[in-house]
Amino acid sequence: MTRVFVTGGAGFIGSHICDSLLESGCEVVCIDNLITGSMENILHLLQSDSFTFVEGDIRDFETCNTHISGCSFVCHQAALGSVPRSVEDPVNTNSHNVSGTLNVFNAARNNGIRRVVFASSSSCYGDEKTLPKVEDTIGTPLSPYAVSKRVSEMYSRVFYELYDMEMIGLRYFNVFGPRQNPEGMYAAVIPKFAKSLMQGDPPIIFGDGTQSRDFTFVSNVVDANMEALFTNNGDSYNRIYNIACGGRISINELLSKLTELLSQKDSSISNISPVFEDSRPGDVLHSHADISLAQEFLNYDPAISVMEGLALTVDNYWELFNH
Repeated sequence: MTRVFVTGGAGFIGSHICDSLLESGCEVVCIDNLITGSMENILHLLQSDSFTFVEGDIRDFETCNTHISGCSFVCHQAALGSVPRSVEDPVNTNSHNVSGTLNVFNAARNNGIRRVVFASSSSCYGDEKTLPKVEDTIGTPLSPYAVSKRVSEMYSRVFYELYDMEMIGLRYFNVFGPRQNPEGMYAAVIPKFAKSLMQGDPPIIFGDGTQSRDFTFVSNVVDANMEALFTNNGDSYNRIYNIACGGRISINELLSKLTELLSQKDSSISNISPVFEDSRPGDVLHSHADISLAQEFLNYDPAISVMEGLALTVDNYWELFNH
């Protein structure tokens, strides 16, 4: 049976990947330090004989090296996310995202694991203004988080060249969906907006709301990881791929759609208006992905549109909020 080492497996994206791997008949070793991950995301998996949970930190090499033993593939999702958090604490971001990633890559090498799929970020494009974003054209990073993700991509190339490993990086664009945590000052925009609206509070928009994002439903990202982990296409290795829907929506339009969906459940929500605050340092103005490379080499096809994903996410949050 194929055994996969999933870092950050109790997190928002990682837990969905664990679900998919188990459904496909794999064994999963899930490691998470639970700083941003949650046991709630994987409680339903703990009874499975094919699932092993390790509460551990990828910043400790021996932890990685011990638990990666016996695995055939690595799916590296663990990271300390959030651009604003990295601006506040660049050293901690570097420790998790650079040193931790290097530990994972090196433990894979140490254990003879050739295939490593890892999560990168659209933040790597930095101040590059061309739209849509194409993988080989990047600008100067605008945040410590962006630097950390770019370094992980650079390390992946080195491991491919020096150690003959099959490295595949996935640059995520604004992933959303069930299990994304709405709590805390570093919460992502969609769960944050949804929580504010359901509580009757005005959502906060940083900037004028015309900034746009290529939002991507989580199941599309899971599909991309599964394709990358098990592809037999040798031309797919040593590449970085945009993982998105290949479109964009402004923050104002996003809030309008969320308000519309939630108003169908509680009509009073339609009366809530946002509060605008100053733009945050490190945020990019627009993101829009060219996904043709992933379509060509990973058979990537974002099956769930942004609007379909928003409807599914709103239903999920509404159910959780009202229980």
